[in-house]
Amino acid sequence: MTAVQFHKLRNERKIAFRHTAGTGPMLVFLPGYMSDMDGGKATAVFDWATAQGRAALLLDYSGCGQSSGDFADGSLSIWRDEVLELIEAQSEGQPVLLIGSSMGGWLMLMVGEALGPRLAGIVGIACAPDFTQWGRSDADKAKLRAGETVYDENPYGPDPTPIHAKFWADGQANLMLDRTIAIDAPVRLLHGQRDDDVPWEISLALAEALRSDNVQTLFIKDGDHRLSRDADIALLTRTCAQLLAEIDHPAKEN
Repeated sequence: MTAVQFHKLRNERKIAFRHTAGTGPMLVFLPGYMSDMDGGKATAVFDWATAQGRAALLLDYSGCGQSSGDFADGSLSIWRDEVLELIEAQSEGQPVLLIGSSMGGWLMLMVGEALGPRLAGIVGIACAPDFTQWGRSDADKAKLRAGETVYDENPYGPDPTPIHAKFWADGQANLMLDRTIAIDAPVRLLHGQRDDDVPWEISLALAEALRSDNVQTLFIKDGDHRLSRDADIALLTRTCAQLLAEIDHPAKEN
């Protein structure tokens, strides 16, 4: 694993990242809500890419991990712009393969649309687009609309998970499943059918909303939300390898 570096944004925030140079497309891993680049899936993808001689980029959104800022000030739009600026600084014009986990899957779609023709492909892991809409009760939405913070039970740690009004409002302004998502690159979606956080049906709705015809959705019957078991990680890297092979050597039309 390479050393952590810091990229100073135009607004003076410092974004922590790890980068390894190599052949493109550059793999960019986008972690989930309140997660960081030290997670098991992120580091596995980075180590695999490094071993394959592939360019790869990990990062912590502002307010997360080792990056500066307050998590309460974060939003999808802010983090999208941070990811795009860091990609521009590190990719040297290479095409990009985005890998997004949970909320990172929503962010992946926003970044992918912004990248346009530079987007080589995407791999989603339990993608959670629009969770500010389908994942919240009417009572929660009323509180968030009034500027309050809502706290959820956290199955992964002792402290409750906050949903801040700013993040929720920005999510509501960036809903995607009710429109055509303007991504034409090949897409692979992985989702566990024992996911207690993001219903696996969301991946079906996402596959339908994507403009690309090259979309494959794979369900893991005994998989949970994190998909971080050894077999899940192996499936993730294998999926990346297969997609990269398709990108590098596209099938010829008869």
